[in-house]
Amino acid sequence: MAQQLAYFQGDFVPLEEANINILTHSFNYGTGCFEGIRAYWNAEQEELFVLHLEAHFRRMERSAKILHSTLPHSVEELCAIAMELIRRCGYRQDIYLRPTLYKADPVMGVRLHNLKDELCIYVIPMGNYVDVDNGLKVGVSSWRRINDNQIPARAKIIGAYVNSALAKTEANLNGFDEAIFLNDQGHVCEGSAENFFMMRDGLLITPGEHEDILEGITRASVIELAQKELGLETVVRAIDRSELYVADEIFLCGTGAQIAWVSEADHRPIGNGKMGPVSTQLRDIYFKAVHGDLPRYSQWLQAVYGPNGASMSSREASLT
Repeated sequence: MAQQLAYFQGDFVPLEEANINILTHSFNYGTGCFEGIRAYWNAEQEELFVLHLEAHFRRMERSAKILHSTLPHSVEELCAIAMELIRRCGYRQDIYLRPTLYKADPVMGVRLHNLKDELCIYVIPMGNYVDVDNGLKVGVSSWRRINDNQIPARAKIIGAYVNSALAKTEANLNGFDEAIFLNDQGHVCEGSAENFFMMRDGLLITPGEHEDILEGITRASVIELAQKELGLETVVRAIDRSELYVADEIFLCGTGAQIAWVSEADHRPIGNGKMGPVSTQLRDIYFKAVHGDLPRYSQWLQAVYGPNGASMSSREASLT
């Protein structure tokens, strides 16, 4: 039977014991960064596959630099700790891994320097974050995406997600499933927590890294799949708001959202209002890849319980 555990203050503990003081700096000021990592259960293979584990910790390392923070372990050690935590939990279902690096001192005062950094990681079961089957109804948010000279979107900074929360709640209260952010230039940026793609006139198009988007790991996977599997080269360019309404297909993607197609934007149907062929093919191939059913994408995955996953490294052995 699975058990809920966390990696907290350098040890593996029951999740309910992984608690912080209410004076903790990150709790009061949002001074921390995090990652969201999925692992997919393959019942036929009786294996749990962690998706892009190293890539996520490398992005976390970059987020830490922006925040004057230092991870307490190397990326390789963090991967080993995460794998050991997942094994100890023993899940046989899709899960979500959340590592967080936070300013841990119980002090008041707005700053990033001269503060202690702590790492915690927890694991929870997770299904679909958004509806990937029935089509999302999206609305352009009245809230603009924060830009790189405010809170850099390329870093997953805890406090920055208030921007996303404002947009998502506005969208939901207005009858939409998801929000679409515009940046300060009025260009389409991303969803509240997803990267954006559209098909228009036979081209797959996505906003560039300098449009105040998260440098998405799933976004990079989609670009790879489109090229290798469909022969589609992705065009990276600025996208106007009105292009939403004349797009042939739109989909959002991210670790949480996976690949979710959009049926309406601002009450206008996208294409014929049904899931388009490119969105369908990319979603289906993506789900096969992340579940370990396409060996040509095995480099994306790390097996938790199999021969490679079950044999602990010397670093993992020292954690037992």
